[in-house]
Amino acid sequence: MALTPRDVTDTELAILQVLWDRGGATRPQVTESLYPGGGAAQYATVQKLLERLEAKGFVARRRGEGPLTFRATLRREDLLGRRLQDLADQLCGGSVTPLILNLVQSESLTPAELDELRALIEERRRRPRPKGKSR
Repeated sequence: MALTPRDVTDTELAILQVLWDRGGATRPQVTESLYPGGGAAQYATVQKLLERLEAKGFVARRRGEGPLTFRATLRREDLLGRRLQDLADQLCGGSVTPLILNLVQSESLTPAELDELRALIEERRRRPRPKGKSR
């Protein structure tokens, strides 16, 4: 999958994972999470990655009374949806149905996850369709 300038690299994704999991973090906290016991080079790498993510609009900084903290402005679900749609476009002519069917058929879903999927499908069926949508 080709990355667009507004997409996220694997190393940037690692930063986002820390921010999503923690709800926000300082630069030293992100560095320690990714590079336990790391030094100045790792700190500089994290600083550069945070700057890149901020320039893309995926991270915001906040200076309060304490240290400078960073939080993700890109939701995990939004990135997941975009990446799945990109994959569907590349492999399935734009349809996500084959991706979903493959995941369900892989037998890796637990009974609770299948129940959650069933409930989501039922909820979507009850929702009225926007006008002009024939799918």
